[in-house]
Amino acid sequence: MILKNMFPYLGFGLGLRTNHYHTILTERPTVDWFEILTENYLVPGGRPLYYLDKIREHYPLVMHGVSLSIGSTDPLNFDYLAKVKALAKRIEPKWISDHLCWTGVNGVNLHDLMPLPYTQESIDHVAARVLAVQDYLGRQILLENVSSYVAYTASHLQEWEFISAIAEKADCMILLDVNNIYVSSFNHGFNPIDYINAVPKHRVKQIHLAGHLNKGNYIIDTHDHTIIDPVWDLYKKTLQRLGPVSTMIERDDHIPELPLLLKELALAKNIAREITHEYA
Repeated sequence: MILKNMFPYLGFGLGLRTNHYHTILTERPTVDWFEILTENYLVPGGRPLYYLDKIREHYPLVMHGVSLSIGSTDPLNFDYLAKVKALAKRIEPKWISDHLCWTGVNGVNLHDLMPLPYTQESIDHVAARVLAVQDYLGRQILLENVSSYVAYTASHLQEWEFISAIAEKADCMILLDVNNIYVSSFNHGFNPIDYINAVPKHRVKQIHLAGHLNKGNYIIDTHDHTIIDPVWDLYKKTLQRLGPVSTMIERDDHIPELPLLLKELALAKNIAREITHEYA
């Protein structure tokens, strides 16, 4: 049985990083929820799970993976999914997400989130795999749009048409990464507002915000900088169309002390207060 409509509005969260374990437990910062990197907690025992168990006593958690490789032609990895399911049973996350991408083929892991050709064949392939994953996990999942740096000549759809079609066909949800939309729009020359206006409102259950590295004629999604003004502006437009959506900030490198991330999170709250009157 697949559980549906189990996506509460959580407010404003942060990515849980090891640098902040101690501060979170001793100071109990004003954060509504934390998103964990699933793969960091799949090994039984040890320090990460110890801290995770302690933190979940005080904060809601969601799981965010990078290894599902939902777009690959390799068979689904049910050994991996069994570990994901066991972790979910242990920590009871509000939801589980991963990326709309492929990360390897023929057993080779590229350690990157590779885009897919935007075709009907890809839609059918990915949707069938998502349905199988959801059936195994017993719950709907969220798929995140990735940043991309290459395009396929076979593509005959726009990215927003592609992710929307998969979400509808597989009856899954969308994790909308606003920074990734900005990065990809810069790299590929499309209007990011077209993306925001096209995604199905009822499917978007989480938003990511992050920083990136601008190399002049292309942008790399690095998650190691502060969020820039154009991304904040795009976030405003996103909330204007979608209304309140659970939002979190990712920081994966050059991780600052927690108070600096809390200042960024306060900006997101202020935008939501202005646009949707949440947190008023």
